[in-house]
Amino acid sequence: MQLPDQTFSARELFGLDTDVRVNGFTSGMDLVPAIDPAYQFQPEVTQAILAGFMHNKRVLVQGLHGSGKSSHIEQVAARLNWPCMRVNLDGHITRLDLVGKDTVVMQDGHQVTKFQEGILPWCMRKPIALILDEYDAGRPDVMFVIQRVLEREGSFTLMEQNRTLHPHKAFRLFATSNTVGQGNTQGLYHGVQQINQAQMDRWNLVVALNYLPAEKELAILTAQVPSLAQGEGLRVANAMIALANLTRQSYAMGDLSVLMSPRTLINWGENAALFQDRVLAFKLSYLNKCDPSEHTLVAELYQRCFGETLPTADASAALRS
Repeated sequence: MQLPDQTFSARELFGLDTDVRVNGFTSGMDLVPAIDPAYQFQPEVTQAILAGFMHNKRVLVQGLHGSGKSSHIEQVAARLNWPCMRVNLDGHITRLDLVGKDTVVMQDGHQVTKFQEGILPWCMRKPIALILDEYDAGRPDVMFVIQRVLEREGSFTLMEQNRTLHPHKAFRLFATSNTVGQGNTQGLYHGVQQINQAQMDRWNLVVALNYLPAEKELAILTAQVPSLAQGEGLRVANAMIALANLTRQSYAMGDLSVLMSPRTLINWGENAALFQDRVLAFKLSYLNKCDPSEHTLVAELYQRCFGETLPTADASAALRS
């Protein structure tokens, strides 16, 4: 049985103010995520995720879209050399996908029925950190299957095979969600469900991942778009982040229906480098997602941050020019 065989300094790997050493694996294992050297860790969230890895706690990371919930778990796993798998619980993931099903295969020239195990038992038998993305969008039949394994040492009964599966000692379970199980209360995340409170109670740790402070968001943006790292580019990057924060404040007050997430901010920077046109990139990356009735407000916010008027011509006209 493959178990963690190396320890790492939490201070050196994640910048935490602690002398704690965390368990992990030596390099060379399959399914280990690639390290993003520019990733910015949030201490509280990192501590919760590390508790999941070190002490086999079930950790749910909640936050607004684009805040890097899944990436946070993956980047912790990457530095611990811990194999990781992400499964998006969209409406197409069924109980059979998760548990497994009987399939007809050819064997020695004959058709035979064999059980093909699903995602969950396959992961449980291995030293894998399983991340359930969009956890609050899962179908009810899928959610009740997951509930069986939320106990720390929870076994899993494969009724189709009349056997009980005990998880690998290095199997870990995480989830990410936009809400905290209360459903689409803000009207922002259509398709999410209310989560059974008995199931929510089984998550050992629930941590909120909010958008980063401006200086850390700047570090991420300039790492992803090097042309914004110095000189005039750095001034532009600071103005972009200021505008993103104004859209978030306007969204919180109900004045805008779309906020600018860190993902959108990075897209804007990358598109600006691609088109060599910051205004066009802004329209294609963010403005065109907003309701036309909100464009005047967005233009006002843009002028406050950049000191210039946002042209009213649409993106297609700009492309033709």
